[in-house]
Amino acid sequence: MGHTSTPEFCTFHALRIKGFATVDTLEEMTGSDAAAVQAHLDGLEAAAHAQFREARSLWQLTPDGRAAHSAMLDTDLAGADLAALAPLYAGYLELNTEFKTLCGDWQLRNGGVNDHTDTAYDAAVIARLVDLDGRAQPILVSTAGLLDRLACYGPRLASSVARLQSGESNMFTGVMCGSYHDAWMELHEDLILTQGIDRSAEGSF
Repeated sequence: MGHTSTPEFCTFHALRIKGFATVDTLEEMTGSDAAAVQAHLDGLEAAAHAQFREARSLWQLTPDGRAAHSAMLDTDLAGADLAALAPLYAGYLELNTEFKTLCGDWQLRNGGVNDHTDTAYDAAVIARLVDLDGRAQPILVSTAGLLDRLACYGPRLASSVARLQSGESNMFTGVMCGSYHDAWMELHEDLILTQGIDRSAEGSF
């Protein structure tokens, strides 16, 4: 088993990663059920660490919550083998460069917006994503072996690929819909936060 986190921290951490999130999104990210996530959010709100935006049914951390998260992350990682995470992250970054190219190829074609009417073109790009995911999954298995809270990413990415292959075109680069891009970027932010990396200094987006 990897290093474990409390369910309460997993919700806190997921909200830090996402910025704005619904209960359903946090449920997907943490593996906790909606009732448990809501209870965690209520606790964060009572501590003035989170607030609810009723107009869009979105939760977000307060400035105090973001500050508190940093200290709680240190507590969460006490005893974790972060040195073993570094080479796995290097493997992720190699795939990240390739993934950014794939996203561009999915969204653009021949210098313009890809209208997704060329099924052969789209199928070729999807096949490249399937190949990338196949190379990413062993890395994700290893990261989950170090930190239990990273175990959600592999299944989420695999599910997005399956849905994309079944015709849900938004599952590639759609925003706030559980797409491959959503989960991939959340994983990147998680790995950066976990290792205390300065994203700007690293230059990886």
